Amino acid sequence: MAAQQKTFQKLGVQVLAISTDSVYSHKIFAETSPSARTINYPLLSDRSHFITNQYGVLRTDLGISYRATFIISPDRQVKYTSLYPPEVGRNVAEIIRVIQGLMYEETTGLGVPAYWQPGMTGILKDFKFIGKI
Repeated sequence: MAAQQKTFQKLGVQVLAISTDSVYSHKIFAETSPSARTINYPLLSDRSHFITNQYGVLRTDLGISYRATFIISPDRQVKYTSLYPPEVGRNVAEIIRVIQGLMYEETTGLGVPAYWQPGMTGILKDFKFIGKI
């Protein structure tokens, strides 16, 4: 996520990271990890598990959260969720594509098909066009 921070900024997206680690763990992480030094967005501590529980990503058996991504619109609607297995990292390019697709739909009223990329044409979102386009 940090490597694409400029892209998120250009899109007008605010990135937040939340973990069940303490602020002290975050401080040590920031001081010792070269990748952590590139993070320019808030890293929040959810030691109480309130947020992770509310979003349904808390692994109660371990007291940690699953790795998850939520895209929330300015009107506070959850538009996208993704829950990753512990063995798999995020596909940040896909997260950016989803954000771009949501923005495209908002400005044009057109949906975006599979494999859509910015610059491509969207599709009409009308039941009568199913199977015809």
